[in-house]
Amino acid sequence: MVTIASANPHDPLADRIVRAYMVDVASRWYGRPATAGEVDRALRDEPYDDLQGTSGVLFVAVDGDEPVGCAGVRFVDGVAELTKVFTLPAHRGRGVGSRLLCEVEGACRARSIGTLRLDTRAALAEACSLYERSGFERVEPFNDEPYSDRWYCKTLVASAGDR
Repeated sequence: MVTIASANPHDPLADRIVRAYMVDVASRWYGRPATAGEVDRALRDEPYDDLQGTSGVLFVAVDGDEPVGCAGVRFVDGVAELTKVFTLPAHRGRGVGSRLLCEVEGACRARSIGTLRLDTRAALAEACSLYERSGFERVEPFNDEPYSDRWYCKTLVASAGDR
């Protein structure tokens, strides 16, 4: 059974799944398996140690004792920015990504944040499909991220328990 909980970015399980995410993303970018050095550089370029406390949260999906997915969110000037959304290929199609997004949305609502946005690449087709199925809409670029070619936004509606 897959469980999802917030995790400290320095936790070994969090590190393992975020590294797996970065291997996948970097390998797709290069069109070949990414080297350890390329993955390390990508992790330095896109840190995630701030996904805790008041600045963000990192959720990790675990099956037994193995991390199988993650999703992070940063809280920036009243807006939430989605990052590090990933499910291991063997666990895709089982609802893990959707459950992770629900956790992120709940964390945003708990902080009274009504806008969730992200940037990504069309090459990450599984992620783009997940976002679109989850109600995200494509928008004009809101940053100049060089690795992105798609930007999405979703307005969060308060849940019945929040009203």
